Amino acid sequence: MKKFLFDCGVRDPLASAGLLVLRVSFGLMMLFGHGLMKWQNYSELVKSWKVVPQIWPLSYLSEPMSLMATIGAEVFAAALIALGLMTRPAAFVLGFAMCVAAFQVHGAAPLFSMSGPSKEMALLYLAPAFVLIITGAGKWSLDAAILGDKRRRRR
Repeated sequence: MKKFLFDCGVRDPLASAGLLVLRVSFGLMMLFGHGLMKWQNYSELVKSWKVVPQIWPLSYLSEPMSLMATIGAEVFAAALIALGLMTRPAAFVLGFAMCVAAFQVHGAAPLFSMSGPSKEMALLYLAPAFVLIITGAGKWSLDAAILGDKRRRRR
C-alpha cells in the first residue's frame, strides 16, 4: 500500500525538475484560483450549487455533499499535489473533478469560447493531472522522501 500511495515514479533529475514546476504551479493555481474561493464562499455557493455527478454511486450525493467533494478535490488534493504527497491518488481525484466539470457541468458548452463558459479551463487542468498520474511526483517530492530510493532508476 505504501508503494501505491507514495511511489514517486520518475527519478531522472531533469524530468523531476520539470515535474516539480508542473506540480507546484498546477497545485497552487487550483488551490488559490478555485478551491479557496469555493471554500470561503461556501454559504453562498451551497444555495445555487446544482452539480451532482451522474455516475453511480456518486449520483446519490446531495448537492451540498457534491460541493464539499468539489472543495475537497480543489483544496486538499491540490495541496497534496503541490507538496508532492500521495501525488498519484490526489491527481486522480482532481482529474476526476475536472472530468465532471468539463463533460457534465459544461457539457453543452463549446470546447473553446471567447466569452462565456466553455470546457477549455477544465481540460487545461485535466492535462497536468493526467501527466502526474502517469509519471508520479518525481525525485523532489515528499513521496520520494517517504518511499526512499530503494529501487533502481527507470530508463
